[in-house]
Amino acid sequence: MDKILVTIMGLLGIAFTYWYFLGKKDDIVEAKGSVDIKVEGGYSPSVISIPKGKTTKLNFTRTDPSSCLEEVVLSDFKIKKFLPLDQKTTVEIMPQKSGTFPFSCGMNMYHGKLIVH
Repeated sequence: MDKILVTIMGLLGIAFTYWYFLGKKDDIVEAKGSVDIKVEGGYSPSVISIPKGKTTKLNFTRTDPSSCLEEVVLSDFKIKKFLPLDQKTTVEIMPQKSGTFPFSCGMNMYHGKLIVH
């Protein structure tokens, strides 16, 4: 009986781990000209869909005092921008090719991504 209980608990643990780490789907926000991104313990929204060939304004507002989130880095666009606390900082981009482009904090601990279509 103990072996059956341990086996069931193990399978439930594996299923929960799979769901928690691999089963979550990111909500994709469609940007039409501009999008507001809250910087607090990460980026919200963290997945943003933007059009190719059109200028898009990414409006970052940092409310988290963590020094890690003081900068946002969009390496594919060669952008590194300081984000002052409790102020909106706008980054303008005009992607010329489709694809998925990551962005992160200055220490590369918090991540987001831009999906260009």
